[in-house]
Formats: sequence, structure tokens, C-alpha cells
Amino acid sequence: MIDPPTRAAIDDAINDAITRLRGRAEALGGGFAALGLAVARASAGGKRLRPALVVAAYEAFGGDSARAHGLYPVAAAFELLHTAFVVHDDVIDHDTVRRGIPNIAGEFRERGAAQGADAAGAALLGDAAAILAGDLLLHEASRLIALADVPADLRARLYALLDDAVYVSAAGELADVENSVTSGTAEASALLETAFNKTAVYSFRAPLAAGAVLAGADADALTVLEEAGGDLGLAFQLVDDLIGAFGSEEQAGRETGGDLREAKQTPLVALARGTTAWPRVSDALAVAHTGPIAIREAQRMLDESGARQQLRGLIDDTLARVRFTADDPTLPTPAGDLLRVLANRVEDRVP
Repeated sequence: MIDPPTRAAIDDAINDAITRLRGRAEALGGGFAALGLAVARASAGGKRLRPALVVAAYEAFGGDSARAHGLYPVAAAFELLHTAFVVHDDVIDHDTVRRGIPNIAGEFRERGAAQGADAAGAALLGDAAAILAGDLLLHEASRLIALADVPADLRARLYALLDDAVYVSAAGELADVENSVTSGTAEASALLETAFNKTAVYSFRAPLAAGAVLAGADADALTVLEEAGGDLGLAFQLVDDLIGAFGSEEQAGRETGGDLREAKQTPLVALARGTTAWPRVSDALAVAHTGPIAIREAQRMLDESGARQQLRGLIDDTLARVRFTADDPTLPTPAGDLLRVLANRVEDRVP
């Protein structure tokens, strides 16, 4: 979906924003300069899914990417938004490592310890650095859209998409944490709404809509695209829930079974709660935090309960809706083709 020239153009736009951020940080010196470097490392690499969706939707609706001066900054904004959410999410989850290396919080914990801070002080510094890094990335994402070379009316529509992505994602993240720490048991429908809010809008619906808006898509086609984008994002998050419970360390970017270890209340767990096997599943989940053997037992219990298969069925049904929507006559043929490709790629991630 992303060819080398497009990837290079996206990377250039991201690098320009990060270079500015680093320059501002270095001018202020001290730990803030080190934070600029850490943000640059956190922003490097990756699949660039969200900016690729902006560009792909733009081209699918007839846009010429070679002549669109504002396209790549807008695309880059959605990558910086994603990086900001990842950095903040690591703080929420108390994670200090990502993809096998220290994340921003982990780097600054080490920095604090090297400067003589005790464990509590080092942890405070790490969390503060990561929160501020996420704040800076959110600011840069907004700034990219503010200064993009696009007509004023399109800029207002792009801002509306960014605004919606930030608010809905924040609501989803808060609900996710609340579900995990409170004594109540959320219904599967509420957990599905949380899953949608956490990922669907900012990862799929908004980037696809941004590309279509830049290409001049009409209102009817945009409505259809946003519906399919929401379904793609929901399926993507549900697959992430399967990866969080059953995926390999390579897939998850951290130790396998991380969601089970952290007792996350996911749709997978809610589906298991509705089965006759729930008492055994609950007992296994209660001790999953104790180590790899307990995690493997929790995985086995979830599998035997049928919850894994039920969640896979929900993913299949959601992707079937995307494929049905792809045939909607209001969409240009390339846009329908794009939706089918994306549905296949989400499906390919299922562990």
C-alpha cells in the first residue's frame, strides 16, 4: 500500500517536524534537549500506517499526490498523533520498554538513576518526560495541519477530524483504564465501544477521511468511507486484543500475554464471562500476573471457553461489513479496492 517514494515523502514531512521539535528543545538545553532526542527516537521507523492511509485515500479519490503540497504534512500529523498516544499509553500502562528497548519513560528513568535519583524519583522523572513528550507531539500534529498548504475551508474540515480523533480516543483510553481498575464488570457492548473509541477513529476513520477531504470527495462518499473506516478500526483493535492475549512477543512488541498479566478488561474477557467456563477462566486470569506458566494457563482457559473463537467471529463479521461497503456505488472504484485491501491486511494480523 505504501511505495518507496510515498514512504520517503511521508518520512521527510515527519522528520521536518521532529527536526523543528529537536531544535526548539536543544535551544532550551538540559534535560529538555535530551527529551528532544528521545522524541526523535520514538518517532523513527514504524509502519507509518496512518499517514499511508491519508495518502492512499487521497489517491483513491482521484488526487494527484505529486501536486498536493499540503498532503504530506497532513499525513505526518496523523503519525505524530499516533506516536503521542503510544507515549502516553506507555505511561498509563507503566511500561518502560517498547520493542525490546527503553521507551521515553524508560530512558528518563535511567537518566534519573544515573544522576543519583532514588527509585521513586527516577520513576517520577520518567513519567514526567513521557507525558511532556506526548504533549509536544500532540502540539506538533496540530501545528502541521495549521500550517499545511491547503485552502482555509479544507483546513477547518481537517481540524474537525483531528479534534474528533483526539477527543474520542481520550474517551476510549479513559474508559479502558476505568474498566480495568473498578470492581464492576463491563458488558461486552461497552467494551466494544471502548475498543472502537480507542483506535478506530484516529487510526482509520480520520486518516482515510482526511485524504478524501483533500481530494475533494463529496459528502455522500465521505459518509460511506467513514463508516467503513470505523469498521476497519474496530476490527483492527479487536485483533490487537487477540494479539495482547495470544500474540507472540514480536507481534505485541512486549512480553506475550501482556493484557492477561495486566488484567485488562477487553471484549475477549467479556465474551469469556458469558460462557459456562467463566469460573475456570476467572481463576486462571486472577493469577496470570505471576509469570509465564500462569499466562499460558490463562490462554488455554480462554481458548477452551470459546471466547477466542467468538471474538474471531466478531472480527470476521466486521470485516465482512467493510467488504460489503466497498461495493457501494457512491465510492470510486479505487476507493472500494482500497477498503478491500485494508480488510485483508487487518485479517492477516489475527494470531
